[in-house]
Amino acid sequence: MSGDLIARQVTVDRGGRRVLDEVDLVARRGQVLAVTGPSGSGKSTLLAVLAGLVTPLGGSVHWLGEPVRTADTRPGRAVGVVLQGYGLLPLLTAHENVELPLQLAGRPRAEVVERASRALERAGLGAEQLPRDRLAEELSGGQLQRVALARALVVEPALLLADEPTSELDATTRGVVLDALRSLADGGAAVVLATHDPEVADLAHEVLTLRDGRVVGTA
Repeated sequence: MSGDLIARQVTVDRGGRRVLDEVDLVARRGQVLAVTGPSGSGKSTLLAVLAGLVTPLGGSVHWLGEPVRTADTRPGRAVGVVLQGYGLLPLLTAHENVELPLQLAGRPRAEVVERASRALERAGLGAEQLPRDRLAEELSGGQLQRVALARALVVEPALLLADEPTSELDATTRGVVLDALRSLADGGAAVVLATHDPEVADLAHEVLTLRDGRVVGTA
């Protein structure tokens, strides 16, 4: 269990409403966990808590035995996050957005460029699909989604948290992204996906269903 992502009794209130109510979750390395449920069930909030971006009112989240730290880029511990809205910088190119986490970590320039190109290819945005000078503000919704995924993949995460990673993709591109997520888990990462997409749920080793902020089923 110390090698897993573990959430215990996670509770979040917003605007006088209980958004998450004592949610327990275990995401294991080498597996995909899909979090499903209707809109408003708490999926996005749970992903934000798991990423360390929202502090819960109660409960705890630990990754590899320590409180989760999204900024952790240590080999074998790195966390990649793809949330709705993507969080890309519009006046940087797609490549620059993907390179940014490695630049902030002080990696050598040649390594930064090579890893960013490889991550974009894994997300289905090789050089033929995306010119290097294309600004983020010039991209379609599906391209933005894949650039955000590439930015998460570039840190070679041991834990990936992705909110609706296929919501704006056509069938062909969805397959590319699902292959990348499956490959990441097969390589030993823990992958947690919030999704309405049945194909994503079918990819998962385990499915956790939320309703009104509570866990109502696991499969």
